[in-house]
Amino acid sequence: MDLKSLIRDIPDFPKPGILFRDITTLLRDADGLRYTIDSLTDKFQVANLKADYVVGMESRGFIIGAPLAYKLGAGFIPVRKPGKLPSSVHAVEYQLEYGMDRLEVHQDALQPGSPVLIVDDLLATGGTASATAKLVQQIGCKLIGFGFIIELRDLQGRQQLPDGVPVISLVEY
Repeated sequence: MDLKSLIRDIPDFPKPGILFRDITTLLRDADGLRYTIDSLTDKFQVANLKADYVVGMESRGFIIGAPLAYKLGAGFIPVRKPGKLPSSVHAVEYQLEYGMDRLEVHQDALQPGSPVLIVDDLLATGGTASATAKLVQQIGCKLIGFGFIIELRDLQGRQQLPDGVPVISLVEY
């Protein structure tokens, strides 16, 4: 299936000069959504990446992370922006191009030593995925892989991720 044909390009969003890759048009297509989840599942299984948990970042990482966790027989763990989780959290701050941000996960969400996959819709500069990796590793989990629908290769986000950890992306621009 040609996933690129299901991804809408929106110029000048969220600011002038940015070409936004919108997956909502992919998500609304039942066959495209099924193919996306099945493809990520197959690629993780072929790579023998058996996870106890799939971690998805707010918010589009939730959309693909939960069904992927289901297909892999793993639990799903949401990583959120500050103030969104109701219990005690682990947190990591990270640098954005325009300042700092923070990600949080419940303290009791992950068991130290557990194998974890991190998924999101898009790998661009790698900041959010790298911060999530630090959070997972800070807890003492074993990061075994990353999965993305889209990878923007020119932004070199892969270089921000931990060495030696497999990165799977379905579509590259």
